[in-house]
Amino acid sequence: MKAVVLGDGELKFENNYQPKLSSSEVEVKVLQAGVCETDLQLVRGYMGFSGVLGHEFVGIAQTRKFAGQRVVGEINCACNDCSYCSKGLQNHCPQRTVIGILNHDGAFAESVSVPEKNLHGIPDNVTNDQAVFVEPLAAAFQIPAQIDLSSFNKIVLLGDGRLGNLCAQVISIDNTSLTVVGKHPEKLSRLQSLGIETALLSEFDEKQSADLVVDCTGSRNGMEAAIQIVKPRGTIVLKSTFAGQNGPNLAEIVIHEINLIGSRCGPFETAIQALAQKSIEVDSLITSRFSIDEAVAAFETAKQKDQLKVLLEID
Repeated sequence: MKAVVLGDGELKFENNYQPKLSSSEVEVKVLQAGVCETDLQLVRGYMGFSGVLGHEFVGIAQTRKFAGQRVVGEINCACNDCSYCSKGLQNHCPQRTVIGILNHDGAFAESVSVPEKNLHGIPDNVTNDQAVFVEPLAAAFQIPAQIDLSSFNKIVLLGDGRLGNLCAQVISIDNTSLTVVGKHPEKLSRLQSLGIETALLSEFDEKQSADLVVDCTGSRNGMEAAIQIVKPRGTIVLKSTFAGQNGPNLAEIVIHEINLIGSRCGPFETAIQALAQKSIEVDSLITSRFSIDEAVAAFETAKQKDQLKVLLEID
């Protein structure tokens, strides 16, 4: 089948890839998939992954209860037998694989294999374009699932890219005292059109001013900036993952008694409901489309600063 494969640090399109489809999982014929920052970081060496990339997708389930229906899939494939899984913490299962990220082929292919319990049906009033955003939007909704956003007097979100935009929209549902700080006026203007306050990083000089800082930069510099902006005893939420080992001096975390929260995958049903109710706007985030055959060009485009969501048309 056609697939986008990462191996030995090289990204390539293959016309006759031999899929690793599991008989215990459901085959999903992929319709569309989205390129995200994690995919770009995987190509740079993050997680040491090799195989088919892609974890943001919508497709048609081929068997079992969702057969013939449009579905999206949660990316963590747990063992469902360990102490973490028994406590409902499948996303942290030590034996898990992660679609397109860790020991599991992904969705930049004509088919992807997904555990049935990971699948969610898509309502008719949610388009394929919108459905591709379910996974990153669920990650954004993980923030209010972890903390009470209404309890913060001032929130700063760092990053005006793909995930930053979604997180900003989600946060603004519960708290309007949000400022998004970014480097790109054209991306910030998209948030301004939604009534969200923004500021250019080059003009933002508010030290120890925010009760909550959310890092969506996808950069090792994001954490350092967050530490400078958050108040003593404030909270930082980290959404960024990236290749590389360098990080900030964490002494400030201790000195100022800052609460640090990692935030990753989130509730799919909440994200699907938000899209169905049109409470989150995603269509304007799509900046480029490519066929799967043009995947290498799609990745090069996704690296450009003027891009938000790049879609791959699979079928």
